[in-house]
Amino acid sequence: MQTTFTPEQLAQPEIAEADGILKTCVHYGFCTATCPTYVLFRDENDSPRGRIDLIRAMLEKGGRPNAKTVHHLDRCLSCLSCMTTCAVKVDYAHLIDIGRAYIETNYRRPVSERALRWLLASVLPYPRRFAAALFLARMAGPIAGLLPSRLRNLITLAQDQKSPGEVLRATVLAPTGAKRRRVALLPGCAQQALNRNINAATIRILQRHGCEVVIAPGIACCGALPLHMGRSEQARALAAANVAALAADLENLDAVIVNASGCGTTVKDYGHLLGNDNARRFAALTRDITEFLAALDLPQGNAKPYRVAYHDACSLQHGQRIASVPRQLLSRAGFNVIEVPERHFCCGSAGTYNLLQPEIAATLGERKAAHIGSVDPDIVAAGNLGCMVQIGRYTNLPVVHTVELLDWATGGLEPPVLSRCKLRAPVDEPSAVAPGIAAPSSPVDSNATAIW
Repeated sequence: MQTTFTPEQLAQPEIAEADGILKTCVHYGFCTATCPTYVLFRDENDSPRGRIDLIRAMLEKGGRPNAKTVHHLDRCLSCLSCMTTCAVKVDYAHLIDIGRAYIETNYRRPVSERALRWLLASVLPYPRRFAAALFLARMAGPIAGLLPSRLRNLITLAQDQKSPGEVLRATVLAPTGAKRRRVALLPGCAQQALNRNINAATIRILQRHGCEVVIAPGIACCGALPLHMGRSEQARALAAANVAALAADLENLDAVIVNASGCGTTVKDYGHLLGNDNARRFAALTRDITEFLAALDLPQGNAKPYRVAYHDACSLQHGQRIASVPRQLLSRAGFNVIEVPERHFCCGSAGTYNLLQPEIAATLGERKAAHIGSVDPDIVAAGNLGCMVQIGRYTNLPVVHTVELLDWATGGLEPPVLSRCKLRAPVDEPSAVAPGIAAPSSPVDSNATAIW
């Protein structure tokens, strides 16, 4: 693609970076087939290729973006499916972030939109604030019908909360038995407010397998939520706080563990986001919990062969290129892993997307739940809380984090959501994904920890 930026524009680092990315796009169009919004609307402006053109025109023109451009860029989920299918590997992830940051600085949204975005950016990344907001939202349940649609969505999120959250305190947790590894846990922001079981299962399985677990003082939101709303300075501040919290201990750590894949994709990109050596070291140490457990060589599990539909979180399969590892771990644990049709397609959660674009998110959530239901599973597993909440709204099946199942199968506690439902007797049949064999058509994963 040709660009016409002036020398003055190219002197700006963000424009120079965007120019380099734009020039790699050759408009083959493979990305359109895997883009959820293009598949739904069949509008070129709602495809990655179309959005690339919109970003180029917006940045070249400068000044205030037009409403049409903002509308179509806002509809992007940042699922990054386009990057998995792109023949020339266009760095769409960083380009869309540059476009969003430009809009945030140069476009004045309607008052209601600005208020909602301010609320989300001021509450969701901060676990204690979010927990308080959820409490207030539950109290507002009786009047939910009188509120605007997107606020009703927030109320629904609070009402659907099944596992109370728990904000973790800074501590060092000793391993059970001999110490084999020392790891730091990034406990997440929304996750701490919404679901205590994910971090609890993560800590238990790490301790049982010889890991000393550090929860550092000052560890906070990874920055993904504000970053994808265009609030790049807030994102950098949160990222810098995390790096500072572990800076003195980085040399003593074997890994920084992340159990929310949306966070993991952002943390693995800290070197780009912050551009300093400590950030790059932090990013290099970061591992998704399944990635790390695979390296620990977990023993064979003793799970009953329940049919587990594994849902690929976009941030895990497209952002971090991890697809076969969770399946292999679940299969080795004893579960019968079932492939879901249209596995590359986003469920519609996408960080704050289901709050900012509720109609599109609902369509995608219903579509994903229908595909999951079509394979008749007993349990749904996913590696990202946002996906779990989103899918849980459209299915009656129990939805759990992958690490909860792995913890249960290797000597931990039964996931609470499973203890509250009656599972049918499992059928002992061959797993759809045999241990050690990659799932069909899965993106490259194994060793690569980031796509950038």
